[in-house]
Amino acid sequence: MHKIVLYSSLGNSLQEFVPIVPGKVSFYVCGPTVYNSPHIGNIRPVIVFDVWRRLFSALGYEVTFVQNYTDVDDKIINRAKELGIPEKELTDSVIKEFQDVVAKVGSLPPDETPRPTVYMPQMISYIDDLVKNGNAYVANGDVYFRVSNVSDYGCLSGNTPESLISGARIEVNSQKESPLDFALWKKTDEGIRWDTPWSQGRPGWHTECCVMINSLFSAQNGLIDIHGGGFDLKFPHHENEIAQAEAHNGNHLAHYWLHNGFININNEKMSKSLGNVLLAKDVIAMYGGMALRLMTLNAHYRAPLSFSEETIREADKNIKKIESTMKTLALKLQSSGVDLSALQGGNEDAFLDEMCNDLNTPNAITVLYAEVKTANQMVRVPNPDLAALGASFARIRDYLDILGLAIPYPVLNEEDKALYREYLEAKSAKDFSRSDALRAKLIDKKIL
Repeated sequence: MHKIVLYSSLGNSLQEFVPIVPGKVSFYVCGPTVYNSPHIGNIRPVIVFDVWRRLFSALGYEVTFVQNYTDVDDKIINRAKELGIPEKELTDSVIKEFQDVVAKVGSLPPDETPRPTVYMPQMISYIDDLVKNGNAYVANGDVYFRVSNVSDYGCLSGNTPESLISGARIEVNSQKESPLDFALWKKTDEGIRWDTPWSQGRPGWHTECCVMINSLFSAQNGLIDIHGGGFDLKFPHHENEIAQAEAHNGNHLAHYWLHNGFININNEKMSKSLGNVLLAKDVIAMYGGMALRLMTLNAHYRAPLSFSEETIREADKNIKKIESTMKTLALKLQSSGVDLSALQGGNEDAFLDEMCNDLNTPNAITVLYAEVKTANQMVRVPNPDLAALGASFARIRDYLDILGLAIPYPVLNEEDKALYREYLEAKSAKDFSRSDALRAKLIDKKIL
């Protein structure tokens, strides 16, 4: 099995992946707050971590992949008020839209999609544990976490208590023991809320993921292999998750922490204030999900990604080239009696070496393009070597599967094969009227 090396934000270094349980991978990714249509920034982690998941699976690991939906939040309450609908109606509709986008960019559905509203008893119990062991305290119905109780706070982001205080990167709140302390439970009389020993209210955002991980992976004491998310979540969200896990379970919640970079628009930060936020559904409607996926993978996942007309059009052009090659190969092989499902590639080390090197998709895609070029050269030769052509087809298919690029190609039944051979014979005999008629039939059956 290939060794996987990944860059963990916990330690800021390349580290060899060693699973908690041999042969298995526990993977949790922070999902969207479901109050509005997903933009392309929400979709980058969907694509990036889906490829990580596919790579682990391709190497023989049994992967449990979890991505949550945050369905309790002030933004949800405010948006539901604006629309005059219940919060659950809003969150359900946004989740459905998000799932549609996930499918269109070729990402697999998660094994679990937990929502905080479903795990409220566990959240209240978890917070109560922290209060009882002295790592949290109640103040006027709110519950706060004592950051001073965690000796290595800042281990993920580098934002230590000393640097935060000196840099004034904290909010002032008179009821906190320390301005560094963060809310685990918020007393409120607005929106959806639950009864607790402290007040009627709802949980703090940083607690939700901790509790869902702790519940889903209780057999591992709430410790998972990989926690992923956007770079913007490193602080305070992920830092505060680690703090709670240390106080509750005595661990860092995950062995490896992976963070993807931002998406910029024409080299400018994407933001509402600049008016350049692009909704994923609009980009997909214009260019297709595979073009958006390939454009995303053309940049290393930790690097910034710039979206522009040029980059998305270039990706769309390359998707069409790959699709044309796969169709040509599939037709040539099947018309020559080769069973596509029986083909195996082999010699995939160059591609896997790049993928296992902290998911270097740009270099892996270069290997893919080289294989596509080789296949195109082979198929143009009269009477090509079918074994070599079949192996090349299988390699491309395997590469596309790991990258999650769903490129269609025709699979022929016996009637289709006879029709295609007849078309080639008519074309070779320059019987243009006959070949045109047969071509129209093949196009109608989506074979050409």
